Amino acid sequence: MTTKNNQNYNKEYIEYVKKIAPKTNEARSLFHAFLVGGFICLIGQFIRYLFLYTFGLFGDELAGATSMALIFIGCVLTGFGVYDNIGHFAGGGSIVPITGFANSVCSPAMEFKSEGFVYGLASKMFVVAGPIIVYGVSASVLTGLIYYFIGIFTA
Repeated sequence: MTTKNNQNYNKEYIEYVKKIAPKTNEARSLFHAFLVGGFICLIGQFIRYLFLYTFGLFGDELAGATSMALIFIGCVLTGFGVYDNIGHFAGGGSIVPITGFANSVCSPAMEFKSEGFVYGLASKMFVVAGPIIVYGVSASVLTGLIYYFIGIFTA
């Protein structure tokens, strides 16, 4: 008897959610994500060429300087509240590039700064970005070990 009642409640809840949930246009959302993500990458490429031809940077220095510039831009835009508007418009297109990672670190830091440096800013800064860092480092270590053992066994 209770299983049947639970199924009725589940159906009613699903119908309720469908009724009040906002309708989304997936094609438009994908287009916005592609447009904004591509534009962010275009800006990154422009900065890369700027550093290459203006400062003569090459290799790792060029990659590092470009990454730092994009992280700085992402944090500044987050600080002024602009990146939230970009994220609302672009969805996933604003999250994927390096500026999205900068936003995911900077935004919680700004939100919890009133709780103090240790218990607010320092402890909450990586709430969103922490899992990204953990799984990124873990995947890179695992990939490195696989390449290491492939090198040992094929040599």
